[in-house]
Amino acid sequence: MMPDDVKVEVETETDKPRRFVFVLLHDFTLLSFSAALESLRIANRLSGKDLYSWRLIGEGGVSAVCSGGTEFKLDGELCELTRDDTVMLCGGINIQYATTKKLLNWLRREARRGLVVGGLCTASYTLAKAGMLDGKRATIHWENQDSFLEEFDEVELTKSVFVVDGNRLTTAGGTSSIDLMLKLIADDHGEDLANAVADQLIYSSIRTDQDTQRLSVPTRIGVRHPKLSAVIQMMESNIEEPISPSVLAKDVSMSTRQLERLFRRYLNRSPKRYYMELRLQKARNLLMQTDMSVINVALACGFASPSHFSKCYRAHYDTTPYRERGSQAARLSI
Repeated sequence: MMPDDVKVEVETETDKPRRFVFVLLHDFTLLSFSAALESLRIANRLSGKDLYSWRLIGEGGVSAVCSGGTEFKLDGELCELTRDDTVMLCGGINIQYATTKKLLNWLRREARRGLVVGGLCTASYTLAKAGMLDGKRATIHWENQDSFLEEFDEVELTKSVFVVDGNRLTTAGGTSSIDLMLKLIADDHGEDLANAVADQLIYSSIRTDQDTQRLSVPTRIGVRHPKLSAVIQMMESNIEEPISPSVLAKDVSMSTRQLERLFRRYLNRSPKRYYMELRLQKARNLLMQTDMSVINVALACGFASPSHFSKCYRAHYDTTPYRERGSQAARLSI
């Protein structure tokens, strides 16, 4: 830890701290919220000045519960803010359920004041639902990307760890809150302070908006074979209209039989089976995270026949798409 008498010199144009208003949504992700808040707290401590202040608000104005079950006391209800406030929505699981009409109306009203508004983790969904990301670049946790793309075609979705587009800020969740806050701190008070905050957080590799949130294909599958990685990338990019194994093989200068052997050797399954698992995984995400009909989910994942989709889904997940959708709807209605 840095000794208390060691301070980072910063110049400020005003003695008034920049205020962040954290809006805690139901089932918000604690890591994303705490990473952002701690970055501000440490910046204050290292500078020896109140550079930042914060306030916690939410629907009801009493308390909010994170996805881990811990309850947080709020400073107040969704209220009228000032033009200088920076709003940070903190999302988590069940983001559709947490995105209420009251919240959306409040957001739209406050956004008209010209405030900087950000979404941590899945709260990018809430911003998009409010129409606040139309025509802008944004990001969201990789697990929610499929459903986001289906619902919000006016938004330019990226795979970056965070995105700053004008007065809209979005992050991919987890520790990406740190990366965003370090950028804001650097913009406000210089790189020296941002680097010192990173050191305090034992955060040795600061990412920029050019860094992507998911691991590379070789790292994810634990195999470093360029042709295998290239084929998997093509599969992941062509879910709605699957490419045949023969075309995939031709694109990486292999025979279909060679491609079969490559998948069997490294992934213990055929290319066809691996591709099917990718499509079914996307289908499950869409069933759990959107209100798309089962037929439209099937089409979005490359199944021309709903009956074939249902058969494949049941074989893989031991339940039907209709039952999956029904159990999710029941859970969200509680």
